Amino acid sequence: MRSKFTLLLTLLLAFVVPSSFAQQRTITGTITSADDGLPIPGVNIIIQGTQTGVQTDFNGNYSIQASAGQVLEFSFIGLMTQEITVGSSSRVDVVMETDVEELGEVVVQGYRTTTSKESTVAYATVTSETIENRPNPSLVQTLQGQLPGVNIVANTGQPGGATNILIRGASSINGNVQPLILLDGIPITADNFRSLNPNEIESTTVLKDAAGTSIYGNRGANGVIIIKSRQGSFNEKLEISYRGITGITELQDQDYDLMNSQEQLRLERSFGSGIGVGLTDDEINEFETTNWDEVFFRQGISQNHNLTLSNGSENVNQLVSLGYFDQEGILVDSDLKRFNIRSNTNGKSSNEKFTYGLNLSINYSESNEPNNIGGGAVNRNYVLGAYQSVPYVSPDDYEVGDGPNIAPVFRNTPLLLLDRLATFTRKLEELKMVGNATFSYAFTDYLSVSGNYGGDFEERQLLISEGPTGFNAAFFAEEGNDTPGSENQQLTRSFVFNANTQLNFNKSFGVNNISGLLAMEYVKAHYKTFGFMARGLDPRTYFPGDGSSYVADNSENDFFIDDANANLLNSGLLSFFAQAAWDHDGKFGLEASIRRDGSSRFSKDNRWGTFGSVSGRWNIDSMGFMEDVTWVNALKLRASHGTNGNQNIVAAVGSFQNFTGPDLFLDFFGTGTGYQGQNSLFVTQLGSPDLTWETVTQTNLGLDFSLFNSRLRGNFDAYWKTTTDLFLPRPISSINAEITQEINNGELLNQGYELLLDYDLFRSERPDGFNMTLNFVGAYNRTEIKDLPQESGEIVQLGGGIYSYREGGPIREYYAVRYAGVNPANGEALFLTADGDLTQSPLSADRVFTGKNPLPDYQGSFGFDLTYKGFFVNTQFNYAVGVDRYDFELSGFQDPSSIGSFRATRDLFRAWTPDNRVTDIPSLIAGNLPLSLGANSDRFLRSADYLRLRFASIGYDFPEEFLSKTGLNMLKIFLNGENLVTWSEWRGWDPEFGIGSPVSRSYPTAKFYSIGVEIGF
Repeated sequence: MRSKFTLLLTLLLAFVVPSSFAQQRTITGTITSADDGLPIPGVNIIIQGTQTGVQTDFNGNYSIQASAGQVLEFSFIGLMTQEITVGSSSRVDVVMETDVEELGEVVVQGYRTTTSKESTVAYATVTSETIENRPNPSLVQTLQGQLPGVNIVANTGQPGGATNILIRGASSINGNVQPLILLDGIPITADNFRSLNPNEIESTTVLKDAAGTSIYGNRGANGVIIIKSRQGSFNEKLEISYRGITGITELQDQDYDLMNSQEQLRLERSFGSGIGVGLTDDEINEFETTNWDEVFFRQGISQNHNLTLSNGSENVNQLVSLGYFDQEGILVDSDLKRFNIRSNTNGKSSNEKFTYGLNLSINYSESNEPNNIGGGAVNRNYVLGAYQSVPYVSPDDYEVGDGPNIAPVFRNTPLLLLDRLATFTRKLEELKMVGNATFSYAFTDYLSVSGNYGGDFEERQLLISEGPTGFNAAFFAEEGNDTPGSENQQLTRSFVFNANTQLNFNKSFGVNNISGLLAMEYVKAHYKTFGFMARGLDPRTYFPGDGSSYVADNSENDFFIDDANANLLNSGLLSFFAQAAWDHDGKFGLEASIRRDGSSRFSKDNRWGTFGSVSGRWNIDSMGFMEDVTWVNALKLRASHGTNGNQNIVAAVGSFQNFTGPDLFLDFFGTGTGYQGQNSLFVTQLGSPDLTWETVTQTNLGLDFSLFNSRLRGNFDAYWKTTTDLFLPRPISSINAEITQEINNGELLNQGYELLLDYDLFRSERPDGFNMTLNFVGAYNRTEIKDLPQESGEIVQLGGGIYSYREGGPIREYYAVRYAGVNPANGEALFLTADGDLTQSPLSADRVFTGKNPLPDYQGSFGFDLTYKGFFVNTQFNYAVGVDRYDFELSGFQDPSSIGSFRATRDLFRAWTPDNRVTDIPSLIAGNLPLSLGANSDRFLRSADYLRLRFASIGYDFPEEFLSKTGLNMLKIFLNGENLVTWSEWRGWDPEFGIGSPVSRSYPTAKFYSIGVEIGF
């Protein structure tokens, strides 16, 4: 239709202006931006219906041969495409406007950027709009539930504590499963987010399939997270914005139905254990009930302040960000303070052939972190005291200074912990600097060179001080030691340097475009630590961290012998890689990448590996047969296949994953005390010279769509990942005091599906009208172990006897005796043998694989975003299905052997008696009851599925007409809530927990209520 109209128009003009359009002539012009008036290089100009096309040079100029009546199409990534018919003038200047919808879909794909339309990658992006006003101390926690296929779970409720990130399931058994994380192109690790400021982040993109991750070689097996910090803009006047948030945190609810003092003491009296024995009812009634969770947990106060300044001239722009964060944890003696400053500068030459950027982030944090959380020490773990302390003991029973006289120990657990609060210090200080310098120089309009060089410096100072007057110091002191106590100080420093240089090519040949790059990358990491343990502290001069109280060693005893430690580690990576992409008329596209990695982690014979991928797309909506299908706005089919490696074959600890297992191919010896106290050498590591990386091969099929005038948008992906050469132990002779040797042997399958949907339920044509968008994120993942090195096809009792592995089973499968209830005849616990027969006396051989594990089968979120006349409401509900965890707290509350020492649940009122034979609680005096407690049986293996109102926000964005009288250009107020309500069968304080070994008495995540304001000048 358009061609016919063009022909008629051309004939008409030929009669009006004879001969002026009868032949081709040169059309010239300049393309500029509507935002800043600057020329735009690289704009594609194509004569519609032909393969003739050119690009603008670096001054935005172009020249093309065209005839009158022909239509010139001007297009550029992130700008609205324009069509202009050639008329009588030989000059056509064009002002191009930002295409907001298209610009929001710019994709950071490996080491280059492209558009959503041209991308072949399975990716997900979260912008600053969903990050900046959340009060979480960590960016990762804010992303939870928002990205399909990305499972983010907090390990602890400690402010800024570590978070587990799984992208498309766990691709390793013993190796690191955390993704590669890049901040402005510089590798960092998930634990680093304690010190980084989420308000400095512009966007976060997750690359999930081989098309996006293979270009990262043996670091991309677990997915890649690309974080881009905020930048200034050219030709921008000074803009100042302030964002402040303050709030409170509190403990979530539990459903253990715990006894009060009267119930507890009567239980002790009837059971014959504890101080309740011999008490009358009147004496029992005089006791008050102390809920120790209200003593060891608290309502924490949080504040978050951020100030941003940005401006730009014609050739230079800058953004400076200042941040202060202070959050009290819900557990006593836990908090995080953080100071941040970021400076980002970008510039370009007058002819725009040369561009550069300088990014620097300086971050300092202080955190008090109670240790031994998750452990069973009654004199160490505040969470244990909060959960299990008997209710009839009161905080008034403790006075500072009487710690050594507290007894009996178990019943007075909370008093021991109050003494620890008064005499123990654990403080972590962290200085972190991340910076990089970038440049780009264009030799021609299609050939350029670019580089990104930067580093991540981190220094940690840890202080752990056990005061000399506390119970623990005195109780464990040797006889005659009048100055006990100890102080541990540890200094750890790491620096990771990353250098990337690449040659880029991008040129159009008519309707075909070819782009690519050749690159080299170098990574070098250095680690150094030094620490000491000082034994003996003089109470007269003691202050935590001050060495004036250290007691010197003497010849009379060995009380005050100090220990020292030090370590040096290095690792490196050298890589060469290439990537190429072809696009045909926006309809079809192919892409390929190859990377050659050399890693210092492996022997010279196994050091180099090759990884690569191929991918393609079909933009169905751009095909001719789709012209009349008006309800389809975008429809793209994607496919990819490729390989990645995992050089981190030992699970990472903290933020130093560059240094886990850096030299496992070598034999190592250590010095120690041998026979008759002689200085001796010992084997500390039996090297495995054939060790190499784990290899992940992944296939992905995806569909991206936008339908019904873009009212319904989303994507669907299916993937299959196979990990080979798993890092697993092989039994060996114990002649060298080593019983296993780590080798590459085994295979693991991951497969799943992902769905992202956004639907505009209400869409107003007016900017201040009623708009409501529904959103859904869903993911399914299943793991299956395909091959193990043992002939039996099983690895039993890995992970402390709780997790075991078998061919055909899932990863981290629970291995236990099956609990079968209560014998109504005698109240004994019943179990199943391995063959399925009932027994009261199970053996270790009766443990079986349960088919259950702690990783979810389904996880994601849903919610809505609503706006109307400046008001906005946002919600996010997170869910996880298929999660199983041991409820060790419930096991303790139901354990009769704890009666008299710890708190019990009212569940014990249902215990078997001769008059109550049909019940789920065995007799309190059942002889085989201990066999059902802990992880030996699956009695307390419970579903931890949950649905949680993860986030809700309501606020008001003041309109421009109101602000015009105030001197402000932005004013927004809002109320937020995090973890507001949780629906779950799990009876504890928090069903959510990380993927590591299951523990009890862990630090739960908190509810969070906050109020905030955002102001712009």
